[in-house]
Amino acid sequence: MKKFIYKSLIALSIVGAMSSCDDILDAPTKSSMDESLIFSTPELAEGAIAGIIQSFCETNSYRGRFLVHYGTNNDCEVTNSLRDINTDAARLANYNTQVSNGQMNTNNNAYAKFYEGIERANLAIRGLRTYGNVESRPEMAQILGEILTLRAVVYADLLKAWGDVPARFEPISSETVYLPKSDRDVIYKQLLADLDEAATMVPWPNGSTVTTSVERVNRAFVKGLRSRLALAAGGYSQRADGIRLSNDPDLAPEKMFALVKQDCLDVINSGTCQLQGFEEVFKTLCGEGLKAGLESLWEIPFSEGRGRVIFDLGLKHTTKDKYTGQAKGGANGPNPALFYDYDKDDVRRDVTCIPYEWTDGVQVPTNLNKWYFGKYRYEWLPRIVTSDNDDGLNWLYMRYADVVLMAAEAINELDGPATAAPYLKMIRDRAFPNHPAKVTAFMTTATASKDAFRNAIVDERAFEFTGEKLRKGDLIRWNLLSSKIKESEGKLKQLANREGKYADLPNKIYYQTAADGETVTIYGLEFGHSDEAGVALGYESNKNWNLLSDGDAVPYYEALARRDPDTQQFWPIWQYFIDNSNGMLNNDGYNVPN
Repeated sequence: MKKFIYKSLIALSIVGAMSSCDDILDAPTKSSMDESLIFSTPELAEGAIAGIIQSFCETNSYRGRFLVHYGTNNDCEVTNSLRDINTDAARLANYNTQVSNGQMNTNNNAYAKFYEGIERANLAIRGLRTYGNVESRPEMAQILGEILTLRAVVYADLLKAWGDVPARFEPISSETVYLPKSDRDVIYKQLLADLDEAATMVPWPNGSTVTTSVERVNRAFVKGLRSRLALAAGGYSQRADGIRLSNDPDLAPEKMFALVKQDCLDVINSGTCQLQGFEEVFKTLCGEGLKAGLESLWEIPFSEGRGRVIFDLGLKHTTKDKYTGQAKGGANGPNPALFYDYDKDDVRRDVTCIPYEWTDGVQVPTNLNKWYFGKYRYEWLPRIVTSDNDDGLNWLYMRYADVVLMAAEAINELDGPATAAPYLKMIRDRAFPNHPAKVTAFMTTATASKDAFRNAIVDERAFEFTGEKLRKGDLIRWNLLSSKIKESEGKLKQLANREGKYADLPNKIYYQTAADGETVTIYGLEFGHSDEAGVALGYESNKNWNLLSDGDAVPYYEALARRDPDTQQFWPIWQYFIDNSNGMLNNDGYNVPN
């Protein structure tokens, strides 16, 4: 079954009926099919979901722009072209983005496509509320709940990438073609209310035939998304007058933590989701079984001819081989310092941080300044990718572990570490399945105080979610973006110079291909390894393991952020949209570089 968004001609007809022009300022095309028929007939109304998802999957939407460019260059995730600092792609990551950015300043980029999806959702919501009789027709309520949730997904990503944006919760009319930016708090409050309603409309995972697939919205995802939005709404972020919490009492941190606690415990206590083995989570994703009730709560459904998850974020294959018909992967990867922050017995480390790539069907070490995410792999797919441009793997938008850690965070703030401890321990137990003593020692330290537990959550979310593009938003809401990047810059400088805790690491790695003819064995990555022991092992090959490279525009550790990250936590509204806003849009107060 691959995939929902292209499953029927009905869906495609609704997509066409509800499409607006690429320029989001144009009014939408009037449907050739009467709304009263579309939104009173489940088979037709369901096609509106496909229309919204199509906006996710366009070339310059999530597929080819947002997933690769948003959220890189932090203490966990980096773009793997850090030697370039002034290209358009580099500036999207290094907190020095201009309004004319060539990757984004077009009428069909992610910003435009997100609003296209919102407009399609608004049309469907109006139609369903008018004609769907959702109060007495559960199948229509499910569709409305799903569309309310999809609209919230798009707005959630607009807010985390652009900060304040125009609030559009009704279909475009002649009076609302041009709108100014709204205070993000207005949007947050609407989304929290929408998701509260949606949670009453959609079943739990496997609660209906619709929610047996992770490509369809279920109640666990709705509540998890509401919790994610609540933490952002109740946290810090850059505003025109500085970095601060919201002034709206309805979004006060304690209220948001209470919401998160309730919704996350609802999910946990429902028993409808489960933690899998850590590597198993991503093998399941890449295996494309799409089964609900495991760890994946919802995935952006890409068809086989769409989507660039492995293409951009996966383990790199430099040549075509028996696992892939495209030579791609590795545009982004883990921050090199992160590998050395993990405990060596943490099973997440060697899934998240990969120091090799594939060439001619054999694993070959890369360099200290180029690691890859191992969560997304061609070799785990049940099919061979044949497209030159796409791999078709779904984007795992939220998983159950996020709900568990959000519960731990909120409960600590409200009730203290002792009450929150079981939820953090769930994640830690999975990370150290063969080392219970390490879990016990960790939990003793983490529960010493509320501050200690809060710091443990900051670290645990790094170890758990690197490569899933959550870190930048987390650091912003904790008011740690600038300080954590500065801390990482210091670690990287020490690593480059083999100073501090890195002083005794070997200067080379020693490696050879294993007996299976494709797997690489590497010595020299761990604390306690030495060049003397590496030479004595007699491996077939060795290479310098350097962070700095000839031709770097600036040292690696200076390329993460070209300005204080807190001066540009968000991307600017692009010049195209400012020029076509009838004077309504600007970037005043957000320190956009010339």
